[in-house]
Amino acid sequence: MYYLSELLGSAIYDAAGKRLGHVTDLAVRPATQPPRVTTLSIRDKRSKKTLLVNWSDVAVIDSGRIRLSVTEDRVAAAVHDDTLLQLGYELLDQQIIDVNGRKVVRVNDLLLETRAVAGQNELLLFGVDIGLGGAVRRLLQGAVPSMWLRQLDGRVKQTVIPWNYVNLIEPDPRRQVKLSISHQALGAMHPADLADIMEVLTPQERQSIFASLDDETVAEALEEIRPELRSSIIDSLGMERAADVVEEMAPDAAADVLGDLSEETTEELLQDMDREGAAEIGDLLEYAEKSAGGMMTTEYMAVPHTADVEAARSLLRKTTGLPEHFNTLFLVDESGLYMGAVSIVQLLLAAPQEILDDLKLEPLISVDQNAPQKDVIDLIDKYNLLSLAVVDDQGQLVGTVTVDDVVTALHTR
Repeated sequence: MYYLSELLGSAIYDAAGKRLGHVTDLAVRPATQPPRVTTLSIRDKRSKKTLLVNWSDVAVIDSGRIRLSVTEDRVAAAVHDDTLLQLGYELLDQQIIDVNGRKVVRVNDLLLETRAVAGQNELLLFGVDIGLGGAVRRLLQGAVPSMWLRQLDGRVKQTVIPWNYVNLIEPDPRRQVKLSISHQALGAMHPADLADIMEVLTPQERQSIFASLDDETVAEALEEIRPELRSSIIDSLGMERAADVVEEMAPDAAADVLGDLSEETTEELLQDMDREGAAEIGDLLEYAEKSAGGMMTTEYMAVPHTADVEAARSLLRKTTGLPEHFNTLFLVDESGLYMGAVSIVQLLLAAPQEILDDLKLEPLISVDQNAPQKDVIDLIDKYNLLSLAVVDDQGQLVGTVTVDDVVTALHTR
């Protein structure tokens, strides 16, 4: 095992024992897993030029000295290759994403490991040191002997992230492709964790990562991001992509996002969306923000109150894409008048032939679409509801407010 900090600055000698200079950086090919060191950059002692040494030409590393298996004439002048990752220049002190820890961290040092592969020793990038140990090692490197620094490993807390848990932050899309950077692991995160990470990054960094994620993942993260950041993110996505992202959101979440934008931007986005989805979101935007209508979603499941349990179960089995946080089945008559609600637990436990109207929760509870937010919160709290029906002036079911909407409302008060 080697730390990058102890290799940087190491004196380098050729096979004849002639000192060539010192190591200024190491480069890896990030597309390989784990990334393997391909070259060492060295500062020529006489010409002060940067030279390149192939890792395969390294014979021995010992106490701050590196000996090559080739003579000086085999060492060539450096040629830029931006498909390689320069460990010192591009990673030390830079921000990266710890996918496992679900946070943005700073690189204090890098851990490298030699392994025998196909009869040859390769130097592989093993992990990232983000702890105090790496910072102390960097601070004291060159001031105290390397063997003394090694003794610190057991005395100072080491915090190393395995490289397979690391996501690089590279704002340049072209370089992302060249370095084969994938944000697949970020896409698998919980949206709230992804949102926390995005909020820490700069606008340019956020844009580069969102560009590599699918619309659904961006939509889920955008719902969780602080409202004051949403406008700049929408702008960075461009109207066409932003419209696709908004279409992936639940109607109430989409209305919340668009409600934070300028009227001009909102109208432009709605025009770029499909007509049905845009109309649904447009209707929600008409409600006051702190009203039942402003809190509700129009995604819910409603069935005739005269249906039996088996018919309701059959309908649910055939339905693809059930509403998020689905926990209540609403009952309506033939004109859409709200008649009651049945919990999913009741539906699972009831006999197939039982009529839904006989299973509905008592008393019959609903809230008017124009009722203030406080009434919604009070009703859900008083009756321990998971979902509350929202009705219009005629008593027809128009939406539902779920308990998670209440939690969000209380959090943003």
